[in-house]
Amino acid sequence: MDMRAVLKFLERDPDEDSDADTLRAQISDVIAALGFDFFTLVRQPGPESDAADIVLAGQWPKGWPELYVKRKYATIDPTVRYLGHCQSGFRWREALAAFANDPHRKRMERMMVDARRHRLEDGYLFPVHGRRGLVGVLTVAGRVVDLSPSEMALMDALAKRAFWDLLEARDPQTHERLSRPVVLQMTNRERETLECLGYGMTSNEMGATLGLSAHTVDWYMNGIQDKLKAKNRHHVVAIAFRLGLIS
Repeated sequence: MDMRAVLKFLERDPDEDSDADTLRAQISDVIAALGFDFFTLVRQPGPESDAADIVLAGQWPKGWPELYVKRKYATIDPTVRYLGHCQSGFRWREALAAFANDPHRKRMERMMVDARRHRLEDGYLFPVHGRRGLVGVLTVAGRVVDLSPSEMALMDALAKRAFWDLLEARDPQTHERLSRPVVLQMTNRERETLECLGYGMTSNEMGATLGLSAHTVDWYMNGIQDKLKAKNRHHVVAIAFRLGLIS
């Protein structure tokens, strides 16, 4: 495959002043040059995200988004579920194969059949990670296109450059918030407590492990929860994983 269009986009002057519409057009041209019929570049949604704010660029074939929502495919979509396990791009069929024994396998297969009926014969996802974990996704789809490992690496780079450039042009405040360093001061005892929580321990179990009372453990946990701006202990673990505080 000729990847010159991707290389040209990656070699753009980082100080080039491009508005959001110009960037969308450039990204669309690159995707089309690679032989894909459709693409979307989206932000990772939050619980109160508006659809208009999530999609940065691209479009799906007519009728597919409506059917996807109507049949509630988001709850079983293998590509979305597989996304959480990946640091780099992957092919749709790779995601489907990973859930061969899943109880929702038949619905997954039905989703893929419906996708093909809408000219989505094949596709790839390329995650974009920031300092706070997964922040966006580039999806390319349409006719069957085979990408080599080196081409996949270039597409990963394209996803990152396109996401951050377009987000900065469209929403500078969100770009700054997502890209700025995470400054978090934690004591050694707080880190030990957080690590125990990551193993699923209760306050009593953490206290026994660390030589503390359950009350003292709860005091440390309250401090950790405040620092991470978490709503509860489950939220603490989720944020800690995204920030790489526990693994």
